Amino acid sequence: MRQQSLETIIGAVVLAIAVFFLFFAYGKAGVITSSGGYNLMAQFNRVDGVAAGTDVRISGVKIGTVTGLTLNPTSYMAEIGLKIDKKVSLPRDTIAKIDSEGLLGGQFIALEPGGDEDMLKDGEKIAYTQSSPSLQALIGQMIFSGAGEKKAPDGVATAPSKSPDPGAAMNP
Repeated sequence: MRQQSLETIIGAVVLAIAVFFLFFAYGKAGVITSSGGYNLMAQFNRVDGVAAGTDVRISGVKIGTVTGLTLNPTSYMAEIGLKIDKKVSLPRDTIAKIDSEGLLGGQFIALEPGGDEDMLKDGEKIAYTQSSPSLQALIGQMIFSGAGEKKAPDGVATAPSKSPDPGAAMNP
């Protein structure tokens, strides 16, 4: 009997610790928010790497999350729902860009506030957006932009040189 009660107490302690860590993880992930916020919408041509729960940041500081993604059936653009902290007011000319945390890092929505005196309100749309660049397109552009160029010793690009015709006679 004493063995069973000891096992029950240990099981209850383990369960309590697991519940504590669960709430701690949700709190750190930003799933539980007490401050609330307001909803905005933005349209993009490409939303590669963005999903519900993706961070929304200004100057690297998280100020919101992506709440969902849908496809506009008439324009075929991706519409992203954003939940922004109510303490942050965004000017009407704010720019929303899909940015990367690094070469192999995840994506996030970067907001660049403008200078307009009017502020965006709950349910409004961010008018200025910039989609995520395709990594394959950027690599292809880098590879093919350097094709046929030679670099001079000082680093200045020069036109491709033509090799002399081996059959031509050289005059001294």
